[in-house]
Amino acid sequence: MNLNLPSFSSFTHDGLDLAYFDEGEGTPVLLIHGFASTASVNWVHPGWLKTLGEAGYRVIALDNRGHGQSDKPHDGEYYYPELMAGDAAALLDHLGIERAHVMGYSMGARVSANLALAHPEKVRTLVFGGLGIGICDGVGDWDPIAEALRAPSLDDVTDEKGRMFRAFAEQTKSDRIALAACIETSRQNIPRAEIGRIAAPTLIAVGTKDDLAGSPQTLAAQMQNAIALDIPNRDHMLAVGDKVFKSAVLEFFARHDDD
Repeated sequence: MNLNLPSFSSFTHDGLDLAYFDEGEGTPVLLIHGFASTASVNWVHPGWLKTLGEAGYRVIALDNRGHGQSDKPHDGEYYYPELMAGDAAALLDHLGIERAHVMGYSMGARVSANLALAHPEKVRTLVFGGLGIGICDGVGDWDPIAEALRAPSLDDVTDEKGRMFRAFAEQTKSDRIALAACIETSRQNIPRAEIGRIAAPTLIAVGTKDDLAGSPQTLAAQMQNAIALDIPNRDHMLAVGDKVFKSAVLEFFARHDDD
């Protein structure tokens, strides 16, 4: 297995060509990245592919619609989280995988939750990274980010969070119009009663300096079989590759590999 540069393939779902990688053998783990990221940025560069591969897992990750090497429609109607969850389910079917550990970060956690609600039979366990009770209650006002992504230039953006995402989108050479459409419809909250329907064992991991995610403990209390993890001294961006996070995920997966 090439742990440094995975080979991407593609499949078609819902009229879109979607890119993914599939590396290694063993119990499958499906990884779903966050907003404005990619499978590589979220999972390869921070070392997750290497960590999970060396632990004996089959590691699968897709570029969500609107991101990376996947198709990027400019219509917000394409980006509701249940539709992206449908992409994830279709990828598992495409690969002939009946059940997988599923880990999502930030927007990817919201997509993972929708996958577990729509297709509980496909989900062995869940890991929500970078998203706590915000999955139900919202994570603040992201409208300035859509405005920043659509602005003629970075010089026209005054909102601090908007400037950060606009600069990141330019750095990664992303399709800014697709991302703006995505951020407007991908933030659909899941009611607390609905999140309580999820029965899969769930690990909710949030950095102690993350001001976007909301409390992991409060979310865990809404769910049937969830535990919370504080990632010490990490904010929303830096928690992704944290060694405490990785160690907890490996232990959690190992505990449920035979479920």
